[in-house]
Amino acid sequence: MEKLFEGEYRVMEVLWDSGPVSSTQLVSLCGERLDWNKSTTYTVLRRLKNKGLVRHQNTVVTPLVTREEVIRAQGEELVRRAGGLPLFMTAFLSGRKLTAQEAEELKELIDEKMGEG
Repeated sequence: MEKLFEGEYRVMEVLWDSGPVSSTQLVSLCGERLDWNKSTTYTVLRRLKNKGLVRHQNTVVTPLVTREEVIRAQGEELVRRAGGLPLFMTAFLSGRKLTAQEAEELKELIDEKMGEG
């Protein structure tokens, strides 16, 4: 999946929250939520369509990827750039204290993933 720039991600959030919408509705929603004009919305929409992330057919705009798919792809790219998951986690958590709940949730996730092997 190609990298999503901030504006592209924000339009995807509008689409994920609203579901398939007409392009007119999308312009209105982006105006309300992002304070964008029609031209900006259509420019970003064209980029998303060219990346294969949305379908714009018969004036209806439909997201073709889920929020989870995008977050996973972006996360994998960050981990790759960091040089692996341990290095990423070290950098991500440096200077930050985990709450007891966060630590427990991470332990559970690690235990779950270790069992999938």
